[in-house]
Amino acid sequence: METPDDLHSITNRIREGLSRLSVIARHDDWEQAKRVGLNPTQLAILNLLTARVEGMGVQAIARHLALSQPTVTDSILALERKSLVEKRPGADKRAVIIRVSEEGRQAASAADGAASALTAAVDALSGKQQENLLLLLVQMIRHLQESDAIPVQPMCATCRYFAPFAHPEGERPHHCHYVNAAFGSRDIRIDCREHVTADPATRAATWAVFQKG
Repeated sequence: METPDDLHSITNRIREGLSRLSVIARHDDWEQAKRVGLNPTQLAILNLLTARVEGMGVQAIARHLALSQPTVTDSILALERKSLVEKRPGADKRAVIIRVSEEGRQAASAADGAASALTAAVDALSGKQQENLLLLLVQMIRHLQESDAIPVQPMCATCRYFAPFAHPEGERPHHCHYVNAAFGSRDIRIDCREHVTADPATRAATWAVFQKG
């Protein structure tokens, strides 16, 4: 029986490569989480909250991490028992905001110090290779969010403050209006806590400029 040609297509081979990387990423997640007595879901929530001092609601956490609300609720209860997060009333009294505690920040920092095989692999790339890889990941993430496979991500390419190639002649061609500063492509963020989602028309126009550049 012949092997179907599409199994050997470049699309399928790239997907295989990404799947292999995801296996290593999951292993790294477990190793880092075990370092501080957590599981990967709990650590993912802790890392997310550590980057957002104002805290987040359960629904927002679930949406950002593509998890079910019951899973997030159970994980938050476990983190709360360990004194790693705190619950605060939100603007709506029926809502609850989850914030990381000082103990939680220390735990996240300790977990981040664990050896990571995937990080080592990225560090082995040259600076230009790292930059190109980052830009390719941004393209893939944007495609996924525009096809409604994932929510709009808090990255530069979807932010109202992002002005791509506002300084085309310099080494730092992009501009962030939030901090009023120029920055280079290797500094583009995939998860920014200052992110404000632009409207669809603005996102499309910004992406068109970004792609041309």
